[in-house]
Amino acid sequence: MLGDNMMSLLLMCLIFFSGSEAKVLSYDYSASIQCLANPQRAQYGGGIIKNPELNDGLQGWTAFGDARIELGESRGNKYIIAHSRNQPHDSVSQKIYLQKNMLYSFSAWIQVSKGKVPVTAVFKTIKGFKHAGAIVAESNCWSMLKGGLTADASGPAQLYFESNITSAEIWVDSISLQPFTPQEWSSHQDQSIEKARKRKVLVQAVDEQGNPLPNASISIKQKRGRFPFGNVINSNIINNTAYQNWFASRFTVTVFQNEMKWYSTESTWGKEDYSVADRMVQFAKQHGIALRGHNVFWDDPKYQPSWVPSLSPDQLNSAVEKRMNSVVSRYKGQLIAWDVVNENLHFSFFESKLGQNASAKIYNAVHKIDGQTTLFLNEYNTIEDSRDTSSTPAKYIEKLREIQRFPGNNGMQIGIGLESHFSIPNLPYMRASIDTLAATGSPIWLTELDVKRQPKQLLQAQYLEQILREAHSHPKVQGIVLWAAWDAQGCSDGSYAMCLTDKNFRNLPTGDVVDKLLKEWGFTGLEGTTDQNGIFEASLFHGDYQVTISHPVIKNFTLDQHLQVTPTDETKQTKIIVQVSA
Repeated sequence: MLGDNMMSLLLMCLIFFSGSEAKVLSYDYSASIQCLANPQRAQYGGGIIKNPELNDGLQGWTAFGDARIELGESRGNKYIIAHSRNQPHDSVSQKIYLQKNMLYSFSAWIQVSKGKVPVTAVFKTIKGFKHAGAIVAESNCWSMLKGGLTADASGPAQLYFESNITSAEIWVDSISLQPFTPQEWSSHQDQSIEKARKRKVLVQAVDEQGNPLPNASISIKQKRGRFPFGNVINSNIINNTAYQNWFASRFTVTVFQNEMKWYSTESTWGKEDYSVADRMVQFAKQHGIALRGHNVFWDDPKYQPSWVPSLSPDQLNSAVEKRMNSVVSRYKGQLIAWDVVNENLHFSFFESKLGQNASAKIYNAVHKIDGQTTLFLNEYNTIEDSRDTSSTPAKYIEKLREIQRFPGNNGMQIGIGLESHFSIPNLPYMRASIDTLAATGSPIWLTELDVKRQPKQLLQAQYLEQILREAHSHPKVQGIVLWAAWDAQGCSDGSYAMCLTDKNFRNLPTGDVVDKLLKEWGFTGLEGTTDQNGIFEASLFHGDYQVTISHPVIKNFTLDQHLQVTPTDETKQTKIIVQVSA
């Protein structure tokens, strides 16, 4: 027993360890981006697909449209061939039954008879056609197509594959369609968060003899999260204290809406003005907010400075070099990322003027100027819309490799920026697309996340929460930035897809979602008491914490300890022992 006046030692042990997972069917985050001699086994054993690896001949499979199908075999591996194709949809098919609100993970291995051919997996349902994913298939090797869909109605459906190159045969193998309930899908998120975003912490209080101290009071408060979560800002923040306070109390990373873009800093040829951008950079620095550079160039012809489109190729080349040397040098070492040639999968302004290698050359030059900052591709509809064939994960990876193959770019790590402008989220497709992109080993960020206005205001907030939970739980997503800049006009301005607050910084439903998740992701403090063994357990998100411990026997005594919870090897345990005299 500790007396009031005696000197004693209070030992606080902080032990980190991995937790157990719930017993549910785990989600398979794996994806292959290599073209292989033989396909891998079907994920989930094929799920609800009959005869997924064609070991029973053509059983369960039929022709779709006017195609003819037959069984193929190579190196002991059996697969199905769709040939004599006259229409894009002529292919192979299987009838299935979809259940409303179920989330379906889909994958298949595809090969074509010649060349490189885009192939899309489609489900014909009672409510229309759903694109589950696409791949650029090759001849002589197998490529993995990974995607997914959510069923909006129960009923029969047909899976088939389509390609506009009708002269190519489509070969298919190792097909999988695995349904998950919303509860199972949520459990995947919980399991992934526990593994990728959190660590279990065990706090033990003992006296100087090593005896446990039960009923010690423990308080743990997060001071700063480690996962980068941010929002876009605009020039309104410069002189608006309320905007500054609102923003700095929530977000740890930001990006400028327009103020660093070429048309903002050099609206008149030869006259540069960085005064607004400089002041916004200063705001971020003063508040310890990390900053993404957006952007060096934008490949969309509509968003060039007004004087640029009329330049000759030689003049444009000189202007491009000047712009790079100006903006990249100015903010060198002050940013965590550069969006270098924005949206260069959908657009090709610089390629049309300066040649097909324009993007690759620009990345090369920017890297030479600021070699310590991660350079990003930045695109839309890669995870938002499975129907957009310009920016599928496969097309994104093609562009990534094209830039990296350019002489001098070997080994250059390019970040994957996913703009994430959503209408109605398709979570299985979103997750599968990130799985595929993650196989590149490049860092992945959601860079401009917003949700289109919905007929019902609460739907926008509901979709936002679904997307944020999905993104935050994916083990390969390294940061999220919202695209919801504040404006004095609020959301009455039709140019804004999403606002978090009204003009007086009162939360809208979307703002409530953000604040709720910020608290859930660690900003809410934990309090409790040690058990009979002197132990208090907590599962904490990676971040910086203040731990306060006191004991009723020790009068007027508390111990404050700074604690960093960081990712580590699951098998490794870290113990911190603090000795304090009371």
